[in-house]
Amino acid sequence: MRVAGIDCGTNSIRLLVADTTEGQSGRPQSLTDVHREMRIVRLGQGVDATGLLAPEALERTFAAVDEYAATIRSLGAERVRFVATSATRDARNREVFVDGIRSRLGVEPEVVPGAEEAALSFAGAASVLPLAAGKPIVVVDLGGGSTEFVLGDATSVIAARSVDIGSVRLTERHLRTDPPTVSEIAEAEDDVDHGIDEALAEVPLAQATAVIGVAGSITTITAHALALPSYQPERIHGAELPLSEVESACASLLAMSRSARKDLPYMHPGRADVIGAGALVWRRIVDRLADVTEGRITTAITSEHDILDGIALSTLDHAAS
Repeated sequence: MRVAGIDCGTNSIRLLVADTTEGQSGRPQSLTDVHREMRIVRLGQGVDATGLLAPEALERTFAAVDEYAATIRSLGAERVRFVATSATRDARNREVFVDGIRSRLGVEPEVVPGAEEAALSFAGAASVLPLAAGKPIVVVDLGGGSTEFVLGDATSVIAARSVDIGSVRLTERHLRTDPPTVSEIAEAEDDVDHGIDEALAEVPLAQATAVIGVAGSITTITAHALALPSYQPERIHGAELPLSEVESACASLLAMSRSARKDLPYMHPGRADVIGAGALVWRRIVDRLADVTEGRITTAITSEHDILDGIALSTLDHAAS
């Protein structure tokens, strides 16, 4: 069956249209991409400060959904699932958003809790990377408004937690100078460390044998570490880098001006102003993971497959329920 998934986050909105392959149980097991697309709409603009989705942010998002709806129709997707995450969870006027999406797409948009967001991210990453029973890995989904920590293995998700540390949220809250000052970076790091502590209280990250990072900030940091001549998903996906190289790439992006980031050949222009905060978050996470696992984790793997794939994989089960 051909399905479509839409992931509407704080910074971007993404569409995947794919054909499903059934496993032995009759449930969707894998996806074959038909169309994959991303737009930076910054739906979460100002939400951290105001608690409201801004009219111009809604307008940008609705315009993207109008085009996605046309693509879905033209490609003949039989099932559609629309999932919204951090920014929409936080917004008091989310019903304006929900009504606008419903009228444009003809399906009920779901504002999912952090735990479900985390599980979908794990399912997406796990669908294309080998996992082994009894060898837990942690998937980190670093978004614009929140970051999800999910520990699991080939059989199940063990524990998950979503915390309010993300590239857009931290940029608006702390990193206002271009490039950010030492004091701004220190304040942001305190915020990130508090979020990691929240995750550690519920997710036994010390059990992790490997870490997989997903979403745009991490894939862009990986492109920077690899010094790619352009954004090349086939080289980014599955890349395994020593933590020292990850931390060096993060430090480099954080120290750059926004104009210098925009000139990087793999940088999406809509990400250049917030990637410094994303790099700060990822650097603190890999450093803390090395510490809590007592040096067992020495590398980080990047996956181009994430919550969007998890949403598409879930469409048939979701429709059946």
